[in-house]
Amino acid sequence: MAECTHDCSSCGEKCEKRDFHVNLRAGSSVKKVIGIVSGKGGVGKSLVTSLLACKVNKDGFKTAILDADITGPSIPESFGVGEQRATAIENEDALNPVVTDSGIQLMSMNFLLQNENDPVIWRGPVIAGAVKQFWTDVAWKDVDFMFVDMPPGTGDVPLTVFQSLPVDGIIVVSSPQQLVRVIVEKAVNMANMMNIPILGIVENMSYVKCPDCGKEITVFGKSNIDQIAKSFNIPVLARIPMEESTSRAIDEGDVEGIDCQYLNEAAAKVEALLK
Repeated sequence: MAECTHDCSSCGEKCEKRDFHVNLRAGSSVKKVIGIVSGKGGVGKSLVTSLLACKVNKDGFKTAILDADITGPSIPESFGVGEQRATAIENEDALNPVVTDSGIQLMSMNFLLQNENDPVIWRGPVIAGAVKQFWTDVAWKDVDFMFVDMPPGTGDVPLTVFQSLPVDGIIVVSSPQQLVRVIVEKAVNMANMMNIPILGIVENMSYVKCPDCGKEITVFGKSNIDQIAKSFNIPVLARIPMEESTSRAIDEGDVEGIDCQYLNEAAAKVEALLK
């Protein structure tokens, strides 16, 4: 029998479809799971994850972030909690998440390391297992929306998340460079193969606004995100500019203090899943 590709539509085997979803620990509650994905690194998945979790939280929903980028976690620093550590639940083989000032629940590999700059030198299956345990062994408390910050690409971790967690939809993060179509296409094709709904695209680093005249400067050239989105029949949910204030807030661990109106449409798309 050939190795399973999990694409049942092109499979000639007679096996039964299996449900690989794993359960939350007893007492945990997560209503909706949203994956933040991209076909390559460096486009701003962690930024979009953090900003979107903050925006939906400010709208009155309880949010959480599962940092699935095990070898390169950046979520803790964005929230200014990089020095905190996850606490074990007494008499249970489970952990409490770290909770931010505004009440967002976080779980990241950095919360489990002795030193936050210690490298995680693991092979793929071990990394994927850790992501699964972030779902099964953490006491997630009454979460309306959990955002999963994915590592780039279509490897072990995205596959584990799509198979093991009840993902209700994904948001694809891209940038304006010419290779954006490849970025989007990889993520869209994987989601379609795994039967995961695609909520839309967020373009990061879309432009820089001149501080004197307000003109939008397209540093990476003219974006073709609208045409690409149309070709895949998915909406463009946001265009996030490059702003010094945003960069400074992230560096200072104050992502919760950013008033990001660019993500209003994306937040509304997510929040509609509970209506």
